[in-house]
Amino acid sequence: MKKVSIILIIFVSLQLQAQQVISGIVLSNKDVPLVGANVFLEGTYDGSTTDENGKFSFKTDETGTQNLMVSYISFETYSMVGDVSYMSNVTIRLQEDVNTLDAVVLSAGTFQAGDNSKINVLKPLDVVTTASALGDFVGALQTLPGTTTVAEDGRLFVRGGEADETQIFIDGIRVFTPYTPTTNNTPTRGRYSPFLFDGITFSTGGYSAEYGQALSSVLLLNTIDEPDQNKTDIGVMSLGATLGNTKKWKTSSLSVNGSYINLSPYNEIFPNRNTWIKPFETFSGEAVYRKKFDSGLLKVYTAFDDTNFELSQEDINNLDGVHFKLKNNNLYFNGSYQGALSDTWDVFGGLSFTRGNNDLNIDNMAIDDKETAMHAKFKLKKRFSNRFKLYFGTEYLASNFKEGYLETNSTKEQYGYDNNIAATFVEADIFLSKKLAFKTGLRADYSQIFKELSVAPRLSLAYKTSDKSQLSLAYGNFYQNPSSAILKFNQDLKAQNTSHYIVNYQYNADRKIFRAEAYYKDYSHLVKYDTEFAQFDSNYNSNGYGFARGIDLFWRDSKTLKNIDYWVSYSFLDTKRDYLNYPSKAQPNFANTHNLSIVGKYWISDWRSQVGFSYSFASGRPYTNPNEQGFMNQKTKAYNNLSLNWAYLISPQKILYASVNNVLGFKNINGYQYADTPSIDGSFSRRALQPAADQFFFVGFFWTISDDKKSNQLDNL
Repeated sequence: MKKVSIILIIFVSLQLQAQQVISGIVLSNKDVPLVGANVFLEGTYDGSTTDENGKFSFKTDETGTQNLMVSYISFETYSMVGDVSYMSNVTIRLQEDVNTLDAVVLSAGTFQAGDNSKINVLKPLDVVTTASALGDFVGALQTLPGTTTVAEDGRLFVRGGEADETQIFIDGIRVFTPYTPTTNNTPTRGRYSPFLFDGITFSTGGYSAEYGQALSSVLLLNTIDEPDQNKTDIGVMSLGATLGNTKKWKTSSLSVNGSYINLSPYNEIFPNRNTWIKPFETFSGEAVYRKKFDSGLLKVYTAFDDTNFELSQEDINNLDGVHFKLKNNNLYFNGSYQGALSDTWDVFGGLSFTRGNNDLNIDNMAIDDKETAMHAKFKLKKRFSNRFKLYFGTEYLASNFKEGYLETNSTKEQYGYDNNIAATFVEADIFLSKKLAFKTGLRADYSQIFKELSVAPRLSLAYKTSDKSQLSLAYGNFYQNPSSAILKFNQDLKAQNTSHYIVNYQYNADRKIFRAEAYYKDYSHLVKYDTEFAQFDSNYNSNGYGFARGIDLFWRDSKTLKNIDYWVSYSFLDTKRDYLNYPSKAQPNFANTHNLSIVGKYWISDWRSQVGFSYSFASGRPYTNPNEQGFMNQKTKAYNNLSLNWAYLISPQKILYASVNNVLGFKNINGYQYADTPSIDGSFSRRALQPAADQFFFVGFFWTISDDKKSNQLDNL
């Protein structure tokens, strides 16, 4: 019995000696003890939590090399690999998790709409329920600061830049012909329906090195990754009809959307200043196919539209007016794959193809344009940690433009060019803490048409000044080749260039957001020529230059007033250029100094209705009056527009929608056309360039048939 006792004592003693005590203290990076942190050996049940002093202690039977893990909410998980015999009285400092909701966000120059952003100034619903937008996502973005009201055009003019200085991307891949064709003094619209998109990022400057060939702005549209259910959307409108269907399977889905627009019935009821021979008519269709894999997502998007119209427009130099006839068709294809190669490596690859045909007749001139373009991109992302991520990739853009020009009793002229660009980029996201982060990148573009290499650095920084506010800075250099209107006549030029300098302050509280941003843009190598219009015998050079500077303000509040959501944006712009055929540096005729937008939405439960309004104000734009001395010597009167809309839920899946653009009938003037020759008294007569119609009315009925029997199209109106 005595021997058994001795053996038992020895066995217990050996067991006690085999157990190791793991102990220490857990602190924040500011040496504050963390209470309740979880401390454990990976793959075992051995562990404990820290006490009120941040200390921990526990025993383990494990030996040899082990992985000690420490986790605490809002902090990065800590890992310590080593022999357990050295894991006593250790001091562990945790770093703040930079992926938490209250972490700093790199946001200078960027507005986002979607559910994936930490700071959204717009929601997906806002993109198409803004009264003045008339269902066009571009129209909704024109209520944001940084944009300029050019009512007769309809495209995005950003911070003193022309419309073609803004490039549009779908799922990261370039769209070469994003707008529908139109005629003089009639605004265009975006080709693509908001029905298929769930996220929009609108960058007014200082954007990522991933994007090039855009002097002023990029607009990123992201198609829906995965629909939530099967559904069919039906729309009957005063302008035409729409039909959409989404079918969802286990790992794939298909969305198809088609629309037919014909303005003939509308013009019969509401005549306008144009004399229509064949009113505007267009058919368009879109489709998105999605396929989920174990570690990635494939998307294939395609869109086609066919447009035609014919009319006669008033002209001060032609008593019979100007005859204008257009037929356009456009095909766009976009395919992309995004997935994970490993826990730390992600890959993206995409390809787009565009083919557009434009047949135009203006009086005795016949013009046919054909553009074929392609964009291919490959990108890798390496995540070294939550604090350091590296992106790098390459892309190739190729476009071919051909134009045939024929006048009566003359020989047909041919113009065109090939514009091929190879680019590579590298960029890093570096988070020093939850309060301080920056993004730095470099982009290089080689233009085959100019045989020129352009290197563009980019840098942005953000510092969190409080729990609800942050300060951001951004700098970037940007290059873009001239437009087809220039390159079709002359290719002995340089890439146009601008530099952006941005400082941004942002306050984001509960359902309230305020942004203030100041910027400066310096332009160089802009195109100049010596004739009234760009033509084949003009003398061209790249000696143009200019600047744009200003302040943008934005305020949104959906909390203070019950059931009311509103936002206010204001932009001040000071810009001058010496380019095109300008005899001297001047404010361009597309720029106005002051822009103000106020948008409001009110949900009335008793009426099962959402009503909204949108008011826009823009100060006058410059023009040249030949009856007075000087260039750009006068300005138009200020632009005003108050629009209203109303969505009534007949039932959960049926909506009646109505809107009125410019409800007060403001007589806006976009500019003036002067006679080519003076009258007997030596003065040049003129006519005002007014919109085709002072007001626009829209009525539509929208019906959704879905699996849940309650979804509707309110977010698409």
